[in-house]
Amino acid sequence: MRQEEIIQKKKNGLKKDISKSYNKFKEFEGKKYTGMKVGRTHKWYYDKGEWKEKKITPDKWQFNYSVNKSRAGNAPEGSGVPVGTEYHWYILANQNVKKLDANSYTTSMIGLKYKLAHKRAESQNWSSSDKAQRKRLIEILEDLIEQVKMEMISTSKIIRDEKRNNPPLSKLAE
Repeated sequence: MRQEEIIQKKKNGLKKDISKSYNKFKEFEGKKYTGMKVGRTHKWYYDKGEWKEKKITPDKWQFNYSVNKSRAGNAPEGSGVPVGTEYHWYILANQNVKKLDANSYTTSMIGLKYKLAHKRAESQNWSSSDKAQRKRLIEILEDLIEQVKMEMISTSKIIRDEKRNNPPLSKLAE
């Protein structure tokens, strides 16, 4: 369809049915899925939430965060899952915090979230059993450990190469 035809149809009140592309089967790394296309983004606003944390060890904290979130814009009509659908995500993140005064901090998080399961609005059951969710979580964590190890190897190789190409000043004096 040409650009003029699309503009004309919008002027005539006809809209493209975006929900069809959302609900259409897609493929990623050999697996079929529905929903938002890989590479697309969402933007959310979070209400004033409550973050509770408890110190477990000197370097380990348990936290609970509960809040409502809403889209920055509106979902296209007919897209998305039905109201009442639930998701179980596992989040891995880096949190950076800076103390501003006695009672205030800035905080930011960058990370990944992995879907372990979902529960359709009309269903009482999750898409995966607890055992299957734990198995998937172990796979995720093992993959992450492997990635971190590979980054360490790659970083140490770069450092070795830099040392080889840029010997310390004491070696240059010899």
